[in-house]
Amino acid sequence: MARIRTIKPEAFSSESLAAVSITAERTFFGLLTQADDHGRFRDQSAVIAGLLWSLRPEHGPIEVEDDLTQLAGNELICRYEGEEDGKRYLHIVTFSKHQKVNRPSGVRHPNCPYHDGGRVPLTSPLAQGGLREPSVHHQAPAPEPAPHATSPIPVSAGQGGFSEPSVQHQGEVREPAPSPHGPDLGPRIMDLGSPLGGASAPATPQTATAQQLVAEYAAACGKRPPGKVLGHVGREISKLLHEGIDPDHIRAGVDRMRLKSLYPSLLPSLVNEAMNPPQATAGARRAPQPYTNPVDAEAAYGGQL
Repeated sequence: MARIRTIKPEAFSSESLAAVSITAERTFFGLLTQADDHGRFRDQSAVIAGLLWSLRPEHGPIEVEDDLTQLAGNELICRYEGEEDGKRYLHIVTFSKHQKVNRPSGVRHPNCPYHDGGRVPLTSPLAQGGLREPSVHHQAPAPEPAPHATSPIPVSAGQGGFSEPSVQHQGEVREPAPSPHGPDLGPRIMDLGSPLGGASAPATPQTATAQQLVAEYAAACGKRPPGKVLGHVGREISKLLHEGIDPDHIRAGVDRMRLKSLYPSLLPSLVNEAMNPPQATAGARRAPQPYTNPVDAEAAYGGQL
């Protein structure tokens, strides 16, 4: 259920909010009303679009996902996964600083492991969209330090001989601790020695998505197109992908649309042109020739003039 929240006047001069688009800022203010009393909410772009943009059909889930990516990149929200259910959540980082709840309700969503749990990374792990689980490993017992040819460290009275290296407090860790088991070789669903997976298995080809193709189109433009245009392009691309059309043909059609500055509704025709280029037929009609007067009029008209 949506809640009444407070927006301070300083929000409109916030440098963090000024770094994102107008639509991302509107999505951020809307998230304040939808988040629970601890600033947490489900990370579902389609649901958020239905709650905040229901009367703006041009701003759909693709555009909301772009808003969330901007907000996470500027550390306004933190995207994470629940440790128990594996579902995706988001957390408004400064919620407790700017929202004063008199009688907060119980916990509705899992705690943010990076802010509520005391582990604050340099950037949100889901800000780039690829990492789905935190890369923070449990601290393993510290190994015995290797002997070095250095002078012994003097021991203060009453402390005894302390042979293990000092350990930082958890609150001082600013980066994820390295795993004691070596580099991360990928998902651990299959054994690394299995012929069907592991480090030696070939990478599975990734299927292009509408969001990826829209991002390629926006990157190829000199300046970022308006959000309404991007939304229209995304809907047309989604329809073409749903028909099973090759993404390379869709890319060719998008390039034609961009070079000619055409309306996104013409994208299906441009894709068809890329799939079925026009060919010259053998029985094509000759181009009409301009009429010229004959040199010998009497021979041409048989003396009928």
